[in-house]
Amino acid sequence: MESMARSLQPADDRRGARRFAICAPLTVIIVNREIQASTRDLSNRGVYFYLAPDDSQLIERDFEFTVQLPSEITLSTSCQIRCRGRVVRKEETLLSLTGVAAEILDYSIF
Repeated sequence: MESMARSLQPADDRRGARRFAICAPLTVIIVNREIQASTRDLSNRGVYFYLAPDDSQLIERDFEFTVQLPSEITLSTSCQIRCRGRVVRKEETLLSLTGVAAEILDYSIF
C-alpha cells in the first residue's frame, strides 16, 4: 500500500501545511461501523486516505476516524489519535480506490 500511495500523489501540491507522506492505518467510524483505510499523507490540519469506493459512499461531510501514528512522526513511541474530520473532496484513483481529502477539525491522543 505504501508504494501505491507514493505513485498516486499529484504533481501540483497547493497545501498550506506541510504533510508527511506516510502510509498508516486509518479507521473511519460511522455509527457502529468501522471502515479500514490507509493514509497517503497527513498533517496537523488534514489527511488524505484511500478506501474502497463502496465504503466512501458512507462518508458524509463530517465524520470521525482514528489513525495510528508511527514513531517516525511522533519522534517517540507510536500512538493512536481520534479525530473529527470534514470531507474536502473525494476522487477516484487509478487503482480502483477512492481518495478522500479531509480537514481535521479536532483530535485527541489516546
